[in-house]
Amino acid sequence: MTRSRYGRYHEGPDPLAPPVDLREALSELGNDVMEGTSPRQALRQLLRRGMKGQRGLDDLARRVNKRRQEILRRNNLGGTLEEVKKLLDSAVLEERKELARAMDDDARFAEMQIAELSPSPAKAVQELADYKWRSPKAKADYDKIRDLMGRELLDQRFEGIKKALENTTDEDRQQVSEMLNDLNDLLEAHARGEDTQEQFDEFMDKHGEYFPDNPKNVEELLDSLAQRAAAAQRMRNSMTDEQRAELDALASQAFGNPSLMQQLSQLDQNLRNARPSEDWDGSERFRGEQGLGMGEGARAMAEIGELDQLGEQLAQSYAGATLDDIDLDKLVEHLGDDARVDVKTLAELERALQDGGFIERMPDGTWRLSPKSMRRLGEVALRDIAQRLSGRRGEREHPSSGGAAELTGSSRPWEFGDVQPWDVTRTVTNAVLRTGATSGSVKLSIDDVEVVEMEQHTEAAVALLADISFSMVMEGRWVPMKRTAMALNHLISTRFRGDHLELISFGRYAKTMSTAELTGLEALYEQGTNLHHALLLAERHIRKHPNAQPVILIVTDGEPTSHLLDDGDAFFDYPPHPLTIARTVQEFDAVAKLGAQVTIFRLGDDPGLGRFVDSIARRIGGRVVAPDLDGLGAAVVADYLRNRR
Repeated sequence: MTRSRYGRYHEGPDPLAPPVDLREALSELGNDVMEGTSPRQALRQLLRRGMKGQRGLDDLARRVNKRRQEILRRNNLGGTLEEVKKLLDSAVLEERKELARAMDDDARFAEMQIAELSPSPAKAVQELADYKWRSPKAKADYDKIRDLMGRELLDQRFEGIKKALENTTDEDRQQVSEMLNDLNDLLEAHARGEDTQEQFDEFMDKHGEYFPDNPKNVEELLDSLAQRAAAAQRMRNSMTDEQRAELDALASQAFGNPSLMQQLSQLDQNLRNARPSEDWDGSERFRGEQGLGMGEGARAMAEIGELDQLGEQLAQSYAGATLDDIDLDKLVEHLGDDARVDVKTLAELERALQDGGFIERMPDGTWRLSPKSMRRLGEVALRDIAQRLSGRRGEREHPSSGGAAELTGSSRPWEFGDVQPWDVTRTVTNAVLRTGATSGSVKLSIDDVEVVEMEQHTEAAVALLADISFSMVMEGRWVPMKRTAMALNHLISTRFRGDHLELISFGRYAKTMSTAELTGLEALYEQGTNLHHALLLAERHIRKHPNAQPVILIVTDGEPTSHLLDDGDAFFDYPPHPLTIARTVQEFDAVAKLGAQVTIFRLGDDPGLGRFVDSIARRIGGRVVAPDLDGLGAAVVADYLRNRR
């Protein structure tokens, strides 16, 4: 029997998982845009912070930084010096034991020589270079110091060579020396432009065992070696002056051959000339208790460098940054496969928003929310308002296109509470398609029923006047105002398609704008509440539709402080100038004469605004509503529906 094992899918997002929730993503995207963020930047922010149940790039960046800090907090760079000191102490102790058993004068002189050794391990190793050891074990420990330094120096620059050179022989050292000479010759020929692929292949055939990553050409070889050499240099930069001096002195004893250090210095210079863009001058502050050898320290520095690159890629803060820039293999290496899944899911979300037509690029290179996005956002805003109305007043969202009287020619699925007549043809057709009935008997299900849509005869010319002055931004009324406009626009465009909506914003001046323009409008830090100009534009809109019922809805948090002069300039004064009040009242009278039903939604508790709007309501027979911010949209939509009825 074939046995199978099942486990978690590791190649990216679970292919059986539900698709990303574009509704939630679009809602968050819309909120950022309404607060004044550009659509492109809003998308970047969404990807950085993530969503409910989905980690964002900032979470991954925090994990990368935590890993980086753990390396620095756990380790220090004194591991090689500590190991050298242990070997030296062991060699001296064994030699003293051997000398204590000897009775000749040379033994006493040797004891004096050992007693006068420098406290510096590096100097002590140098002072013992020509010493005639009596203890074989002491001699072996001392020789280990030379081999250790040689393997550590090579391990800084060549992956895995330290272990490969354990119990090294003279033949091994000679092969390493030949490899370094050939490598420097190859790199110098490459710098002059005289190298060939055949020369590289010959080098790899001869010395390929020292390069387990198997580079295919000189450029790949340079990339690998330069990264490690730069990490080794950063490690050296991170050491104390005392540590550097000790290691430099010990390096001359590596393998008992000073030429090794000369070859490595020549290699470092060739790599630095070939890859000057590597970070050769950086440093870090290690503060842990676990000592790292020179090779381990270089690997730790290389890991820190990779983590820094991942942090920059995840931050996406540079020009032209995309999620494709993130090195997924390195991310998995440092954070695990879950991190790859998170990045791929975010990339899928970004692609779905762009390919789905929710954000679009304009000819001038800027980005905006598409009409499709605006419909979705308006639908969400209206649904939220409908739920608030339903919970507060016993009303519910009604899917009718209007009142009753005129058929629209279309139908829709029946919902509980519908009183419209059935569309019999569509209902029976649905039952036949569902059951595949071929005989004369057809059984209906409630899911088959469709009702006809009906549209009311009367029209309305609706003007929504939205205050965009400085105080609306400062008091946090900016986004609720925009969401209200989107909900009202969606309601009229989908349920009351015969009505005519005009959105009019007013600050120092007034201006008509589309829902998309109002949604993407950045915060305006200018003073002025020119309700006079806004009413002039509303009056013009009403006159364009003489047969429609005029409705004016005003959202504001401040009394009029600006009005339009005859030359088109705006006059501003605070406290409100009497002429500003007079001109504004005059325009209220003008729209009242046209039969407009005016409702003023007063935000905040400005007593001056309260007195003004109350007097206006009494003068023209309008209404004043003082909702809280959360209830603004519900209040505006409910008042519009009340006026329509």
